[in-house]
Amino acid sequence: MTLDAASEKPYGSGRQAAVVKAAAYRGLAPETTAFDIDGVVADTMRLFIDIARDSFRVQHLRYTDITSYNLEDCLDLAPAIIEAIIQQIIDGTHAPRLRPIDGCRRFLARFGKNGQPVRFVTARPEAGLIRTWLESILPLPADQIDVVATGSFDAKADVLQAAGIDVFVEDRLETCFLLSRVGITPILFVQPWNRCPHPFREVSTWEEIGALMAE
Repeated sequence: MTLDAASEKPYGSGRQAAVVKAAAYRGLAPETTAFDIDGVVADTMRLFIDIARDSFRVQHLRYTDITSYNLEDCLDLAPAIIEAIIQQIIDGTHAPRLRPIDGCRRFLARFGKNGQPVRFVTARPEAGLIRTWLESILPLPADQIDVVATGSFDAKADVLQAAGIDVFVEDRLETCFLLSRVGITPILFVQPWNRCPHPFREVSTWEEIGALMAE
């Protein structure tokens, strides 16, 4: 089970990528760049662990245990517990706080410093709660924070193409392959669940993303 509203494909299916030129990763601009939220801006998997501990008395989970985006493949938890935790995250009914990933506030504020919209595309089924969270943590006016919820990973490509986005920062490796096949350049945000061979540029911190941003 994942935060996506649609079913998950088997990991590794259809793994083909277009060749990406190194120049595509430099000079990231707000007009042509967008960001995933969970796992890139929001530290959602740490929230998952916090909910498991506080609501279900699961004490053994570690961040590095999450080696697949499909949580049932990698965690020794009953599917019903995984589903209940994810539902809390989607509904916003969790007691632990959803924290931002270190550095994102500073560099996203820099990205929107000239008043351009800062764009986010999420596979969550609804945009409202996560948009409100972004508004609460980012030092940007609310009207600069542009969030689209697609309800599925596969729908991201169409949304990004329609918005004229050329580069997308994403933590789900299968989505990176999908985007590259339609001409969108993915940047993979390194997480324990995306440690498989791939041809894409990686970043491990928001400082590394900042180094790719246009001045």
